[in-house]
Amino acid sequence: MAYKNDLLTRINDKYGSLSKGQRYLAKYISEEYDKAVFYTAAKLGEAVGVSESTVVRFASTLGYKGYPEFQKALEELVLEKLYTSNKVEVNYGRLDKDNLLNSVLLTDIDRLKSTVNSIDESTFNLATELISQAKTIYVIGLRSCMMLADFLSFYLNLAFPDVRQIKTTSLSEIFEQMVHIDKDDVIIGISFPRYSMRTIKALEFANMRSAKVITISDSIHSPLNLYSSCNLVAESHMTSFADSLVAPLSLINALIVALCMKKQTQVVKTLEELENIWDDYQVYGTDEIDYFDESSVQRYPRPEKA
Repeated sequence: MAYKNDLLTRINDKYGSLSKGQRYLAKYISEEYDKAVFYTAAKLGEAVGVSESTVVRFASTLGYKGYPEFQKALEELVLEKLYTSNKVEVNYGRLDKDNLLNSVLLTDIDRLKSTVNSIDESTFNLATELISQAKTIYVIGLRSCMMLADFLSFYLNLAFPDVRQIKTTSLSEIFEQMVHIDKDDVIIGISFPRYSMRTIKALEFANMRSAKVITISDSIHSPLNLYSSCNLVAESHMTSFADSLVAPLSLINALIVALCMKKQTQVVKTLEELENIWDDYQVYGTDEIDYFDESSVQRYPRPEKA
């Protein structure tokens, strides 16, 4: 397809220089392109809450000669998405059900190999350095990426005193949770296609506050990287409605190991403290039956052997 992701790429490339109204348009088109394709410039402006002239200037800013050419790009984007959906259906039909497990696991292995071959070790080392020196560490990963953010935040909390995971999907609440972020802090943003606009806005806000921004995404062309100087890339594509997160999770695991080695003394101290707390509150004890008063358990005679 001639326009494969072209419109979204242009939006991502120009996003930092767009006006406030144009950014509203960018967000709406990224999320509601299947509706926007049917709108005139006036109708699109009405849907977003901006003027028709803002829509026309937006199309021009993206490099289109006018709104009709912009609308053509929208049509191509919708066709591309439909093509992708059909492609998934076709590939599902071709899968050998008897070898499905094997095929999926081998595909994940390929994603891991590709990630190993493409990742920049100096960027990885820079990420560990920025995180280890930060006063406060913020982590954001929404929708399907929330489980990656959960995993990362859980282990970072064992090594660092101030780790804050942003879980809400409300943009206003995201800003409320980040209101104190500054130049001494770092934020780790995790997102894969379709990219979360709320995650992008959080990184933009952090960048505006001069915080260090680290991204974990699928490509150096990811829109998250507009606000980051440290981009960690892990492949996630799989011919399925659900993308594979095996390589991103493995990358995050490597990041955790590297950070724990840097903060080994702190990690050991935290684990020892937790062990004492677990013992005091019997969080992890022996088998639960040990806590029963066995004298209260009714005894039954064993059946005689035949």
